[in-house]
Amino acid sequence: MTADLVIRPLERADEADWRRLWKAYLAFYETTLPEEIYALTFSRLLSGDAHEFAGLLAVLDGRPVGLTHFLFHRSCWFENPVCYLQDLYADPDVRGQGIGRALIEAVYVRAQAAGTPKVYWMTQEFNATARQLYDRIAAKSPFIVYQKML
Repeated sequence: MTADLVIRPLERADEADWRRLWKAYLAFYETTLPEEIYALTFSRLLSGDAHEFAGLLAVLDGRPVGLTHFLFHRSCWFENPVCYLQDLYADPDVRGQGIGRALIEAVYVRAQAAGTPKVYWMTQEFNATARQLYDRIAAKSPFIVYQKML
């Protein structure tokens, strides 16, 4: 990892860079969203509400190159809230430089500070590159995810 990497909370002035990064993340998963979802999501990320998602930005040499979104929520299995890391993305031209790992570790630090017993996330099975990192920094769960879109 480079010494010129800064991981910091999203700020209002980051909206254009955040949109660029999140759109690229969504394109990887072959997804597009309407404009109102971008506006709503960015507003929620900046709300500061303990029950909303928060966002971190990875800035390399002054240029935003990655992001993560995460949420603390209650669990029936633990006294303290757990942390769900929903989105993680690094620009393709900076992959392999520790950006993803630094973002995840920044979430770990925030989770530990909050007394959270667990950080978890999902990825698609075909995401082999990211899974190489995940296999080094976390344990793969035996759970299978089911969903029904309503």
